[in-house]
Amino acid sequence: MSRSIRYISGFILLILIVCASCTKKNPVIEIQTPKGNIVVELYLDKAPVTAGNFLKLAQDHMLDGGSFYRAVRSTADANPIKIEVLQGGIDGKENMPDVKPIRHETTKETGIRHLEGVISMARSTPGSARSEFFICMGNQPELDFGGRRNPDGQGFAAFGKVIDGYFLAEQIWSGPAIGQKIDPPVRIHKVIVR
Repeated sequence: MSRSIRYISGFILLILIVCASCTKKNPVIEIQTPKGNIVVELYLDKAPVTAGNFLKLAQDHMLDGGSFYRAVRSTADANPIKIEVLQGGIDGKENMPDVKPIRHETTKETGIRHLEGVISMARSTPGSARSEFFICMGNQPELDFGGRRNPDGQGFAAFGKVIDGYFLAEQIWSGPAIGQKIDPPVRIHKVIVR
C-alpha cells in the first residue's frame, strides 16, 4: 500500500512540475533606440485587448520609425493634477499608418496600476487609444480608474511594465525639452518581439 502511495505521489509531483514549466508566459518586446533599448513585458494575461494591440503594432512594425517625443514633468505641466510620464509612439511619423482605436480596458478591470515603469496607452476619450503610449516615471495613481488626471475618471489603460532599461527611459524623460516636447525627439528604430 505504501509503495503505491509513493508511486501516485511521485506521479502527481511529476505532473505538477510539467504543468509549472508549461505555463504560458507573457510576451516581451524590445524598444530599440540610438541611446539603448527598453525591454517591456506585455501583460497579455491581464489586459488582452491593450497588450494584444501593442503586440500587433510591434509584430506589424508599425512603431518602427516612431519616437519618444513628450516628457510630462510635474514642474513644467500646467495641469493641477501632476503626473510624470515619458510618451512615445508614431504621432508625427512620416507616412503614419492608420491604426484603429481599441476598447478601453480600465485599471479597475485589469488590476494593473500605474506604478513606476508601467507602460500604458495615451488617449483622449475612452476607446480612442491607438498607437501612442507612455511609461510611468514613478508611481502615478491619478492615471488609474477614478484618478483625477482625466476628467472622465476612467483613467488610462495600463498593459505592461519595463523589465530592463528603465534607467534609459529616465534619461530620455529628464533630457532636453521645450515645455513637454523632447528636443530632439529620441527615435525608435524598431520594436521587436523577443
